[in-house]
Amino acid sequence: MARTDKAIQVNGRNYAWPRQPLVAVCVDGSEPDYIENAIAAGVMPVVGEMVQSGADLRVDCVVPSFTNPNNLSIVTGVPPVIHGICGNYFYDRETDTEVMMNDPKYLRAGTLLSAFADAGASVAVVTAKDKLRTLLGHGLYYGNGRAICFSAERADIATSDDNGISNALGYVGLPMASVYSSRLSEFVFVAGVKLMAEKRPDLMYLSTTDYIQHKYAPGTKEANAFYAMMDGYLGQLLAQGAIVALTADHGMNAKHHFDGSPKVIYLQDILDNWLGVGIARVILPITDPYIVHHGALGSFATAYLSNGVDPTDVINNLKNLSGIECVLDRAEGCQEFELPEDRMGDLIIVSQKDTALGGMAEDHDLSGLNEPLRSHGGLAEQTVPLIFSRPIDVVGGRRLRNFDLFDLALNHTA
Repeated sequence: MARTDKAIQVNGRNYAWPRQPLVAVCVDGSEPDYIENAIAAGVMPVVGEMVQSGADLRVDCVVPSFTNPNNLSIVTGVPPVIHGICGNYFYDRETDTEVMMNDPKYLRAGTLLSAFADAGASVAVVTAKDKLRTLLGHGLYYGNGRAICFSAERADIATSDDNGISNALGYVGLPMASVYSSRLSEFVFVAGVKLMAEKRPDLMYLSTTDYIQHKYAPGTKEANAFYAMMDGYLGQLLAQGAIVALTADHGMNAKHHFDGSPKVIYLQDILDNWLGVGIARVILPITDPYIVHHGALGSFATAYLSNGVDPTDVINNLKNLSGIECVLDRAEGCQEFELPEDRMGDLIIVSQKDTALGGMAEDHDLSGLNEPLRSHGGLAEQTVPLIFSRPIDVVGGRRLRNFDLFDLALNHTA
């Protein structure tokens, strides 16, 4: 392990050099109840011990409570207003196109991972879905053997030039897993354990998929089986001498009626009816290539209005809809949620815990929803776990976020 007494400064925050390997785990969609139920059921003894002897916190994630904004906040240590990634999907005003925000060109801040690698640390990143890989790996140089970054989804095409490792699929020793399965996340953990044993990186970042959380509620047989699987691999990482820090990018909640049908406010249809077709454009930042399990339905949306439209009446009318949590104009919403104004619409809309937001009803393919809709994006999914295998010395009165993970793990562990 490369060592230095010099603190690393990233995006205005100082980070001490790791005294032993640090494994940061982002469990996609892990509402705190999942871990609490699994511990109570006796299927997570390792994390149960972490809770008792380390630190067990409840913190706030970034809103919109989606995957990309939160993973990038965790690895940059700052909110989206600084790093720029404010959704999985957004409307690019400059090109007049709606695009996935998974290209590093949209990232406005460097990551802790690349900063430590530049300073001589060894870094490993394994993600479940490939949509995060290029963002998390931005700035990593693979020519000196100190950095590895690949996804379980595309482990079969990993190369030394692009990922710091060739034939990652053969290296891990598992078959390719479907993106719509828990095995994709298990691949991440198996890879992490092997990399720790053979490469022993100073910093490791593991990011799973929320396939299980979208389908199964906390405490169910399927959910507990997933967390039991994870617990076993975390135990192996701890046995190898690593510090483990575990958090989530967002929570997860049921968003359906008593009969199991999705409970959705289709905003584009409503605005078209109020204002006329073509006057408003609704953007759903949850949108990504993996919509089978949520149908692009989440609890956060932004809307663009044509010039000349007074947003005041629109805001007031939206606030009166059943199932709406809050409606803010762009300036208010971006200040409240620490978002970049140039990447948000004129309105920011957040729905209540049991309600999702959509665009036009006819545009949402819900044929893949084999179970009642569970999704995320709003304030109701903001609380997430932050658990450490070591005790944490935290200054009282500080609002803690999931993106404080590296600060707490490197600067405040006992």
